[in-house]
Amino acid sequence: MDDKERIKKVGNSMENTKEKVILVNVQTNQTDEAFEYELRELAELTETALGEVVGVLTQKRERKDSRTVIGKGKVEELVNLCAELEADTVIFQQELSSKQVRNIQETVDCKVIDRVQLILDIFAMRARSKEGKLQVALAQLSYLLPRLMGQGVNLSRLGGGIGTRGPGETKLETDRRHIHSQMQEIKKTLEETELHRQRAREKRHASEVFQIGLIGYTNAGKSTIINRLTDAATLEEDKLFATLDPLTRKLTLPNQFQATITDTVGFIQDLPTQLIHAFHSTLEESRNMDVFLHVVDASTSFIDQHEKTVLALLKDLDMDKTPMLTIYNKRDLASPDFQPRLFPNIVISALEDDDINRLKDFIWDEIAKMLVPYTKDIDASGPEARTMNKMQQETFVESIEYIEETNAYRLRGYAKTNSKWLGDKVTDASEE
Repeated sequence: MDDKERIKKVGNSMENTKEKVILVNVQTNQTDEAFEYELRELAELTETALGEVVGVLTQKRERKDSRTVIGKGKVEELVNLCAELEADTVIFQQELSSKQVRNIQETVDCKVIDRVQLILDIFAMRARSKEGKLQVALAQLSYLLPRLMGQGVNLSRLGGGIGTRGPGETKLETDRRHIHSQMQEIKKTLEETELHRQRAREKRHASEVFQIGLIGYTNAGKSTIINRLTDAATLEEDKLFATLDPLTRKLTLPNQFQATITDTVGFIQDLPTQLIHAFHSTLEESRNMDVFLHVVDASTSFIDQHEKTVLALLKDLDMDKTPMLTIYNKRDLASPDFQPRLFPNIVISALEDDDINRLKDFIWDEIAKMLVPYTKDIDASGPEARTMNKMQQETFVESIEYIEETNAYRLRGYAKTNSKWLGDKVTDASEE
């Protein structure tokens, strides 16, 4: 075996080695169903971060313990569980303060992180673009800065893996002033990127192209749908946050109506505020959409929580006024008792060609209700004749008819409500 083969074999071995993780969750005022959902999602997040859940420690109490979240007795139980299962990492569902991390680390002899740090870690794994990586780094530094005092013991146990991707331990060991300086540099770079994004958005808006935003709970199937609707070829994985960087592609419907469709990062329950702030420019991509396609996993037993989470986040981000069409995906895996809750909607499997064709028809039927139908006559010999090509680019021209008596072209089509083409010479097609 030569050196290259040996290195490759060692690399593959490292990829296949998963950290042994113990999950910790405290039930206070949640229902049993909500509590179970939190644990299951935390386990999925851990698996996405290349961890293996080997144990779960739960507790029911009126309020979280201020020192350790779970109290002295449970900490001792956690110590024994870590030793018995040879765990590498403990992940708390509850967000930990620097004081709590320090108190837990006094007795627990392995790495201790919380759900927020886990999600930030996954984002660091998933970021592909320079902007995405900078946004994640900013979110991680914002989260870790006030917790540096609690990281002393933890730092010696990091050594790589879950909770260390992104800025990493070397940056954690630097002083606060240097971290503040890093954050300012990242913000400045992101501001420059945001100006570029803003110009691109303004250009799309000025062209009057219809803009569609693809949103939904993480792992609902958004990437699969955009791939089936366009030539996007984005990453499709049965993992949380498989897509992180926003992607905009051209969508052409069967009647040749053209729009742009933008896929964005999946939503999740209790999305860390650090991520919302850091991904401001990414979320801005969705702010000026003409319509949202809300993708929902029809097969999950937690569909109610997923829908409520997405709707609540849209409201928090002041994006709840945008019209929304709901796509219930994975119908082939859904329960026979499944009933849609949001309207207007369509129930599909993104893997079925017939369903994708139905989806395209559904999208057009609903978009047509948002557009203004028009009829416009253009003098074939006058200066207006040059505008016909422009109208075909910026509105949806359904038909063009030459009227011999008036030597004019009669255009029938649809335009956005604020279109500059809906002027005095335009008449509503429905009136004819």
